[in-house]
Amino acid sequence: QVQFVESGGGLVQPGGSLRLSCGTSGSIFSISAMGWYRQVPGKQRELVAVEFGGGSTHYADSVKGRFTISRDNAKNTVYLQMNSLKPEDTAVYYCNTFGPLDSWGQGIQVTVSS
Repeated sequence: QVQFVESGGGLVQPGGSLRLSCGTSGSIFSISAMGWYRQVPGKQRELVAVEFGGGSTHYADSVKGRFTISRDNAKNTVYLQMNSLKPEDTAVYYCNTFGPLDSWGQGIQVTVSS
C-alpha cells in the first residue's frame, strides 16, 4: 500500500511562510504527477497545486502567485512553499498523486492566525 508522509505544518501569522514536505514510495513518485490538497472541516478536499513532472505546474486560483510546488526525484519528495499566508489557507494539507489514490496520509495542519 502506498504511503504518504506529510510534514512541515504549524501555526504562522498572516503574511508568513511555511514549507511543507511529503515523502512517498519511489515506485509511485517516479511515474506520477504529484499534488497537494487541503481540507477544512465540513468542506470537500480541494486540489491546491500539481507538479506534472519536468517543471510543469498548475495552481488553484486562490493560491496562484503565493504557493510553489516542487519535487526532488532523488528523495521521492514533493514540497509546497507557501508564502503570504492568509487565514483562509488554514486547513489540513495532504499530498497524493494527481488523480489521487484511495490511500491518504494523515495530513499536516496549517493554521494561519494572529
